[in-house]
Amino acid sequence: MTEVTPALADPTARMFAADQASRLLGIELLEHGEGTAVLRMTVTESMVNGHGTAHGGYLFLFADSAFACACNSHGPVTVASGADVTFVAPACEGDVLTATAREITRFGRSGIYDVSVLRGETVIAEFRGRSRSVRSKESKEPQ
Repeated sequence: MTEVTPALADPTARMFAADQASRLLGIELLEHGEGTAVLRMTVTESMVNGHGTAHGGYLFLFADSAFACACNSHGPVTVASGADVTFVAPACEGDVLTATAREITRFGRSGIYDVSVLRGETVIAEFRGRSRSVRSKESKEPQ
C-alpha cells in the first residue's frame, strides 16, 4: 500500500507533482487554495522567440498551468474546455513572472477562471479559462 503524505492528499499538489511539462520549464507552485493558485516562472533563453521576447506559447502554458491548479483544487479531475489569452506587454529572458489564478464561478461541472501574468507590478498577459470536470476512470458518473 502506498502511503499518502498530506501534501499529496491535496488534489492541487498531487496534480502539480505529476505535471512534467510545468516542472521541466521550472514552474513553481507558490500558493494554492480553493479556486486559487499562484505560480512562478523565469523566462529562459529557450523560451525567447525571434523578436527577443518570450514566445506567447510559453506564456499561455504558464497561465494554463495556474488555471489547472486553481480548477483542480476542488477534487474532481477537471480539464480545460477552452481558454483565451490577451498579451499585454512583452516579457524577456531573465524576467521572473507570476501567474495568479482565481475562480470566477462554478456551475454544475463547469467553471470560469481568470489568470493574470505579471512581471513585478506590470501585467504581461490576461487569461480566461473555462473548465469542465470529467468522469472518473472507475465510474461512468461525473465526479
